[in-house]
Amino acid sequence: MAANSPFDCVLLDLDDTLYPGNTGLGPALKRNIDEFLQAKLGVSAERAAAMRVELFRTHGSSLAGLIVLGYDVHPDEYHRSAEKPTPQSNTHPILVSSKTCRRPAYVHGRLPYDRIAADPQLARLLQSIPQRKVLFTNSDRAHMKRALERLGVDEAVFDAVVCFETMNPHLFGEEGRRAAAAGTAPPAVVLKPAVDAIGAGLRAAGTNPRRTLFLDDSERNIAAGKALGLRTALVGKRVRSKGADYALESIGALRRVIPEIWGAAAAAAGDGSERSDHGIDKMPMRSDLDSIIQPTSIQA
Repeated sequence: MAANSPFDCVLLDLDDTLYPGNTGLGPALKRNIDEFLQAKLGVSAERAAAMRVELFRTHGSSLAGLIVLGYDVHPDEYHRSAEKPTPQSNTHPILVSSKTCRRPAYVHGRLPYDRIAADPQLARLLQSIPQRKVLFTNSDRAHMKRALERLGVDEAVFDAVVCFETMNPHLFGEEGRRAAAAGTAPPAVVLKPAVDAIGAGLRAAGTNPRRTLFLDDSERNIAAGKALGLRTALVGKRVRSKGADYALESIGALRRVIPEIWGAAAAAAGDGSERSDHGIDKMPMRSDLDSIIQPTSIQA
């Protein structure tokens, strides 16, 4: 642990945080989700695109919305099945485990991962962080592993991983099947920025929220983390949103913008030109409302 650092743990998002948001994965993900919705629900391309945006706005993700609305969609089918999904209605909320979960993903498996470039500097940066490090992503584990492999980052650099499967074990076990068989309401899907998701990140951190630094590209996630007491850094932006203690244009600027991660000596060595006396970036803040309701670029 760095001497006199205000942080005991660093929570790091993956997509558009550890790699740039301009890789093209976002638009490709939108297309894949739209194609899944067309095949699964039998809707037009225009209707699928509108549904994706609405499901994201109201439920946090297309998958979460489909499950809440009672469609017969299992996470494995959505994330990891490359076969054309069988059209379904929303007349029964059964979550049937996919038999094709070991095949490439329907939504993620066809992403252009080759656009994620190896980043040796990122690997060195992560290794240099002396605190406990937790990778905290809404993505499924298979996508996480492929993205890290492309970046050249060893998963072992993180002390813990919080991903879709770890936040939603109830969707993969007997609990979900028993609820479906009983005809009860579909189980909730836990994703950032939900309180339960932030809580999962904090449990993995095992530290005081006020001594935990949370890095994410989503203003909604940052606002949720701040509401629960986390110190927050908005990545990929030059302007701080409400709830963001710091803003950094890319993860590569981490040491310059938040040198106190590495302790008081590192912070004193910085020029201080972009930070206040309290280590808070002096960039302007956006409104409360924007930070909470503005959708991300992917709208997935």
